[in-house]
Amino acid sequence: MKKIATVDAIGHVICHDITRIIKDVVKDVAFKKGHVVKKEDIPVLLSIGKEHLYVWEKKEGMLHENEAAEILYEICNNENVKPSEVKEGKIEVIADIDGLFRVDVKKLDMINELDEIMIATRHTNYPVKKGEILAGTRVIPLIIEKEKLEKAQKIAGDMPIMELLPYKKMKAGIVTTGSEVYHGRIKDTFTPVVINKLNQYEISVCDHKIVNDETEMIINAISELKKNGADLIVCTGGMSVDPDDLTPSSIRKSGAKIICYGAPVLPGAMFLLGYFEDGTPIMGLPGCVMYSNATIFDLVLPRIAAGISVTKSDISKMGHGGLCLRCTKCTYPRCGFGKGV
Repeated sequence: MKKIATVDAIGHVICHDITRIIKDVVKDVAFKKGHVVKKEDIPVLLSIGKEHLYVWEKKEGMLHENEAAEILYEICNNENVKPSEVKEGKIEVIADIDGLFRVDVKKLDMINELDEIMIATRHTNYPVKKGEILAGTRVIPLIIEKEKLEKAQKIAGDMPIMELLPYKKMKAGIVTTGSEVYHGRIKDTFTPVVINKLNQYEISVCDHKIVNDETEMIINAISELKKNGADLIVCTGGMSVDPDDLTPSSIRKSGAKIICYGAPVLPGAMFLLGYFEDGTPIMGLPGCVMYSNATIFDLVLPRIAAGISVTKSDISKMGHGGLCLRCTKCTYPRCGFGKGV
């Protein structure tokens, strides 16, 4: 920091806020710390009594906060995002599409362990809308050693630490199992819920089959949906461990490799996920999906919609944060449910 005449300050960076006070009219910050002085600023500065300024003295190996913020943004920058205007060493990362937001949490933690810089993000695997803020980057001091930003770049490596994946254009087939629905004894209230959730991720329903509690009928329905080009198959009904609930065993017999039957999430413990050899996912949904606002289906579906292959390990990690608190007014996804991973 050095003191110079205001008339010689063009192009220099102010090191402190400068307040303007006009009695009974205004009291505010006329120029913020970090402002780069322009020619038109000189008369204003002189009018508020600033004949001298304390400015940042450019030194080798040091960066202004805005220069450093640009570097932090590039560590985050990837397809389908855009930056806010850089201001006071801060840049926000903004979604340019609807999609699934994912973060390399390990690298993020390592970068935030460095002094005087920070990156704050939404939770990883978070479904977001275009225009929403995904992350904020900030440099703490006005000037910072370039070496610290180089360390952050080294941690990030060749790939940005976050990504925003667009949802795939998918067609879903639905199999509703249950003699009570098959014989028309009750109205099917499950399928409309599933269709609504699928539509949130641009997944259309290409076919819907209602079957009795019979293994062969369930298998045939699944096979027909797959043969007719369904990119995703969703089965409802018959998902418990009762002897006459045959959906899990029928899914297995249909040729799908079961990733999990049972998950550490409430609601949603009886969830089933499998994949066919060609990568087509199939899900068995427990009854809670029909009447609970947020379940494991809401945690898994955005990943499936974005083309992510969900593993057994992914499901196991959902136990941390996998307890819904059943709030009187549900605010999901703006809550802690499912945000452990």
